[in-house]
Amino acid sequence: MSTENLPQSPEQPPRKPRVAVVFGGRSSEHGISMVTAGAVLRAIDRTKYDVLPIGITREGRWALTADEPERMAIIDRRTPSVDDLAESHEGGVVLSVDPASREVVYSEPGSVPKALGEVDVVFPVLHGPYGEDGTLQGLLELSGVPYVGSGVLASAVGQDKEYMKRVFTTFGLKVGPYVVIRPREWQRDESAARKKIIDFAGEHGWPLFVKPARAGSSIGITKVDDLAGLDEAIAEAQRHDPKILVEAAVRGREIECGVLEFEDGPRASVPAEIPPPDAHAYYDFEAKYIDSTPGIVPAPLTDEQTAEVQRLAVEAFEAASCEGLVRADFFLTDDGEFVINEINTMPGFTPISMYPQMWQASGIGYGDLVDRLIQSALRRSTGLR
Repeated sequence: MSTENLPQSPEQPPRKPRVAVVFGGRSSEHGISMVTAGAVLRAIDRTKYDVLPIGITREGRWALTADEPERMAIIDRRTPSVDDLAESHEGGVVLSVDPASREVVYSEPGSVPKALGEVDVVFPVLHGPYGEDGTLQGLLELSGVPYVGSGVLASAVGQDKEYMKRVFTTFGLKVGPYVVIRPREWQRDESAARKKIIDFAGEHGWPLFVKPARAGSSIGITKVDDLAGLDEAIAEAQRHDPKILVEAAVRGREIECGVLEFEDGPRASVPAEIPPPDAHAYYDFEAKYIDSTPGIVPAPLTDEQTAEVQRLAVEAFEAASCEGLVRADFFLTDDGEFVINEINTMPGFTPISMYPQMWQASGIGYGDLVDRLIQSALRRSTGLR
C-alpha cells in the first residue's frame, strides 16, 4: 500500500536549550546574587532558551521561584531575598546526581514529586561561599550538567584570597604584602595572633585592610587606621569567615579588567578605573551597590599601560585555570607598576557592574555577553578537561 497520500506527521521543532539560573545562596552576598540574577533573567533571549529560575535560600533550601526579575532589585537600600520569590516555603528542587539524567524534580511534603524536565546548562550567579567557591561546581560536575564559569579548582582558588595570592606569586604576578590568621591560630592564642598583625603593621605601616579570606562584594572589610580599631575590624571579618586576611595599603589607582573566554581563548576587555568614592573611605559594599559609585570606562591609561593590564588580566585567568569569565582587579602604583589585588570568577553582573560595563565599552552588549557565556558553557563538557 502506498503511503504517498497519507497525512504526514508534522516535524517537532527542536527543543530550545534549557537554562537553570541559580541564585541566592547561603553566603552574606545572598542579596547581591539576587540582583545579579534579576539582570541575567531579563537579558536571556527567551526565543532562544527556556529558563528555569532556582533560588537557594539563606538556609540552603533549593526553591522554585517566580520568574519575576523586577522583584530582584535593591529597594530602599534593602537587598532582596529568595524567600520573597519562592513559590513555597516548604517545597524543594532537586537536581539528579546521575550524569545519565539531567532531570530536575520539585517536591513538597505530602505531595507526589513533580518532574520539571531536563536542564541543559546552569548559569550560577552565586557570589561567595557555597556557590562561587567550587562547592556548587562540584555538584554540577557530579550531575554532568554544563555550567557557566570556572570549574572546581579555579572557583576555590578565586574565592580564597590567600591561595589566590599564592598561585599568582608562583606564576610571577606581583601581589601586595599580606598576612593570614587561620582559625586555629586565633583559637590557640589570640594574643599571639593579634601580635602577628601588629608586627605586620610595624613593618608595612597603617592603614591596614582586614578582610574575610573567603568573601566578596567588599563585605566584612574594614580599613583600620591605627591600633584602636583593630579588634573591632577582626571581629567584623570573623563574622563572615573564621579565616581572615590582613593587607597593607597599596598606594595607587584602582584598575579593573574583564576577561571573557572566546572559542580561540581568553581575551581582555578595555580596563576601567575606580576613582576614590567621595562619601566612603574606600570602594566598599555601600559604594558599590547602594550608592553605585561610577567607574571610569575606559580607564585613562596610556596605550602601553592598557596593553600591560590586559596582558596581566589574561595571565591571572590562565594562572588560576579559569573558564568563562573573570574580573581582575589591580593597583597601578605611583612608579607605574601593576599589582594584582584579586580576581572574581563570578563578578557582579548587573548592567551597572564594572564587568559588563567594560565589555559594553569593548563592543559586547549585556545581552550578547550573557548569550556568549551560555554558549561557551554548552560547548564545554563536564569532567576533567
